Amino acid sequence: MPKIPEKSTKSRKTARFAAIETLCRLEQSRLSLKPLIEGIVEECRLAAGDRGLVMNMVYGVLRQRQYLRILIEVLSRHPLHKLDPFVLNALEVGLYQLFFLDRIPESAAVNETVNALKASRTPARLHGFVNGILRESIRRKSSLPAIGRDLTGADCLNHPAWLIERWQHHFGEEETARVCACNNQEALLVLRVNSTRITREKYRDLLNDLGISNRNGAFAPNAVVLPEYQGAIALLPGYADGLFLVQDEATQLATLLLKPLIPGGFYLDACAGLGGKTCHLAEQEVEYGLHITAIEPDPHRFKRLGENLQRLYPQTSCVSRMTTLQEFADCCNASFHGILIDAPCSGTGVTGRHPDIRWNRRQEDLSRYQVGQLELLEKASGLVLQEGLLVYATCSLEPEENSTVIEQFLGKFPEFHLTDPSPYLPVEARRFVEESYFCPRPDESIDGFFAARLQRR
Repeated sequence: MPKIPEKSTKSRKTARFAAIETLCRLEQSRLSLKPLIEGIVEECRLAAGDRGLVMNMVYGVLRQRQYLRILIEVLSRHPLHKLDPFVLNALEVGLYQLFFLDRIPESAAVNETVNALKASRTPARLHGFVNGILRESIRRKSSLPAIGRDLTGADCLNHPAWLIERWQHHFGEEETARVCACNNQEALLVLRVNSTRITREKYRDLLNDLGISNRNGAFAPNAVVLPEYQGAIALLPGYADGLFLVQDEATQLATLLLKPLIPGGFYLDACAGLGGKTCHLAEQEVEYGLHITAIEPDPHRFKRLGENLQRLYPQTSCVSRMTTLQEFADCCNASFHGILIDAPCSGTGVTGRHPDIRWNRRQEDLSRYQVGQLELLEKASGLVLQEGLLVYATCSLEPEENSTVIEQFLGKFPEFHLTDPSPYLPVEARRFVEESYFCPRPDESIDGFFAARLQRR
């Protein structure tokens, strides 16, 4: 029997194809990036090592998109809006490799990007077009516009114009430039060590034994930062044993605003998500005899919530329910000493960690989020005991979702009042408190965040 020839690598769906296809579908759908990447990687049957390259290219393009499109405008005679979406995103992926990924040979960056076009069955003339643009960029690399040398100000902030204008109005031009520059860098990996199983110092010893660079977090008492780690989270020491959870320092600090915890008290995580804050409460469950309830309506997140609780705190008595706060409040007779609402929001404070957000969001989204946020606060207010706490949090930088929501809520529910969160935060984190709001803006050590501590009179 004659041997069947192997499929040509030119038509195989490689990491470059997956990256380009992800960017195309992202623009069409505005879906969340991580599930989109996972689905396309599976469709293309890529090896585990290629998944990392796909993520590197996609996240990198999204962080540098404005600059990459300036390069395309300089190199191409065709207006961007007339380019086929797959071709435009192929040029972005190719140029990102050539200008930002030093470890990839230029010839491989060009050839593999062109092969991705062939795998997508685009017309042959477009293969030559992309090949020509990428090779021309190599020849003219030293003379093409460079960030900081030829491009300054809003030209190279790599954020949509509407968001830049808002931030300049609220924060000023200098602070906006700083925030955008921070967002354009790869976000740090931060862990919260499970103090019921191991101390932070001993966990860092485990990392040091494996040669994994690490340091203490700057603000949260159990935070460990891994500035250089690029591997899978599950391969870090102690993952299966529940020694840590991935969680940014701002989110770690938010749970502290429920303090002082009442011994034997009842606490509700009303928007539990994957369970980071629920787990933080569960860490103090035994010491204080807490009764914890967590609710999350999304089936995927609810599943992850259960997995995280089981991995970190298998003995917890935390009750978790897959339901909305509205449904829970309508059928629940219980009241709580503390309720945490990490509300769905625009996410503009974490566009460094999730760069798709900056291109997915629209200004009109803010009013839509605000309506839902007020509804959550109003529903939760009826479940809070006298002298109880209601902590409202978002990962947004926008006043419409933050201070305006609190002002409108307090105007309607005068039995609550805003309290200063400073006494419940580590000294190092108190500099992020402004007008009784905990509201860090993104920098190299913390995500953008907002939290308000409300107490029932």
